[in-house]
Amino acid sequence: MMNWMVDLFTQESVPQAVLIYAITISMGIWIGRIKMFGISLGVTWVLFMGIILSFLGSTINKEAEHFLKEFGLILFVYSIGLQVGPGFFASLKQNALLNNLLAAGVVLLGVTITLLFYAGSSNHIGIMAGVMSGAVTNTPGLGAAQAAVKDLHITGVDNGMITLAYAVAYPFGVFGIIISLVMLRKLLRVNLEKEKEKHRKLDFLRTAKPVSIHLHIDNPQLYGQPLRRLLGMIKEPIVVSRLLQNDLVFTPTPDTILQENDVLLIVTPKNQLEQIKLLVGKTSSENLKNNTHSQLISRHIVVTRQEVTHKRLGSIPEMHQHDFTMTRLQRAGVEMVPHGNMFLQLGDTIKVVGSEEGVNRMAQVLGNSLKRLEVPDLAPIFIGIALGVLLGSIPFHVAHIPIAIKIGMAGGPLIVALLLSRYGSYFYLNNYTTTSANLMIREIGITLFLASVGLGSGHQLSTAFSNGSAFNWIWMAAVITVVPLIAMGWVAHRFYRKTFFEICGLLAGASTDPPALAFALKMAGSDIPSATYATVYPLTMILRILAAQLMVLFLA
Repeated sequence: MMNWMVDLFTQESVPQAVLIYAITISMGIWIGRIKMFGISLGVTWVLFMGIILSFLGSTINKEAEHFLKEFGLILFVYSIGLQVGPGFFASLKQNALLNNLLAAGVVLLGVTITLLFYAGSSNHIGIMAGVMSGAVTNTPGLGAAQAAVKDLHITGVDNGMITLAYAVAYPFGVFGIIISLVMLRKLLRVNLEKEKEKHRKLDFLRTAKPVSIHLHIDNPQLYGQPLRRLLGMIKEPIVVSRLLQNDLVFTPTPDTILQENDVLLIVTPKNQLEQIKLLVGKTSSENLKNNTHSQLISRHIVVTRQEVTHKRLGSIPEMHQHDFTMTRLQRAGVEMVPHGNMFLQLGDTIKVVGSEEGVNRMAQVLGNSLKRLEVPDLAPIFIGIALGVLLGSIPFHVAHIPIAIKIGMAGGPLIVALLLSRYGSYFYLNNYTTTSANLMIREIGITLFLASVGLGSGHQLSTAFSNGSAFNWIWMAAVITVVPLIAMGWVAHRFYRKTFFEICGLLAGASTDPPALAFALKMAGSDIPSATYATVYPLTMILRILAAQLMVLFLA
């Protein structure tokens, strides 16, 4: 009578796959909440639960397992790209080169250690490529090594053994990367609360972050001149949100004539403060925000009308009214000074100062209806995913390499998501999602990916351990994982003054490891690690793929 229940769990079918995945993910998440030595591994336990169930005999249709693994990875990296895109492009203007050099150092050191193990052991280079790919949790690298073995008809090793080496190394690679972050935290003596406070201060000091200051006009060359003359002297855009003139506080226009003893409330990037003080005058003790003569109000307005996202701010007629000023714009946690050449995006939050009538009119122009944002537009999201898959599937031919190189299903969608988060509105592709929706997509993606990897590799463990090879692969993988991360993490902190959360994101990206990023995000309590992760991930993914292929091509 219970045969139907046995068949439901043992016979490959759609309901069976759904049940196994549901059990793997739910049990993994529950166990992941348990802290060991004060550390919670979170969603990483979904991987371990999949390995356990696979080792105990649970099997999933291979086509379904492969699809869910790749689709889950695509969802995860695509949602990451959309979330951190604005911050990623901001980071390109600051220290992206340094971050990518540090990440490349992690890759190079890992390859060097792998080659030393190959020289000192009897393992085939294909096996070592599998161990290295598992140690850094880089599935595309595994595929690249297998493709090289297959296309060149290399003898002495088969793709099954490469997969086995990868499968054994992978779970220890995941755990090793997280352990490396914990060890680095101890080595650098990081206090998480102090680190979060340090980031709050650094955010304030970043040049792109606007600050406000009250200045008294002391420069005689500005007396009787229109405000636009001052604005023309500044390299980067600034906003004069309030002006005190003849005991009256109002929002000035570029044609407002400046007078002696005027007080300006200026919003500017911090790196321009000293220049503006030299041009205008000394700091004023006046507080125009609380001035009793002021009838101005301020309000944060959310952009929810798609119509205003396809034009420059300076090209929107409603923006040229005289009774309000836009002083700050916040996008994905990044604050900027608005200017006429800027394109708005859905979900942007703008601080507007002006008369009540002017501020209300701006709210109507920009939308300010959060209900419109609660339902995401799925069409642009899936168009972006399709473009990402196409990009990831493009073969790139490199001189002296007989097979084509692809950036894969992780690199392609991530790059497209980064680009669309920045430029999508130009092509009427608004990929905006609320923070909660983005987190939901991200968590679904990473859990599907981890469950698939675990369910696909656990049954091979007994074979690997029975002949003793697995034990050698494990300690090799541990060294390949931990040593480069600890070494380059220390270098980043000691010589380049990187903060711990930035280092965590950098090392997770250098390992192309989503679980490590998820662990770092949990530890930071913010998206700080995501910025450096997204900065180094594309280049690192390409380097990992190239390294695995080149090792096989030149040493097999």
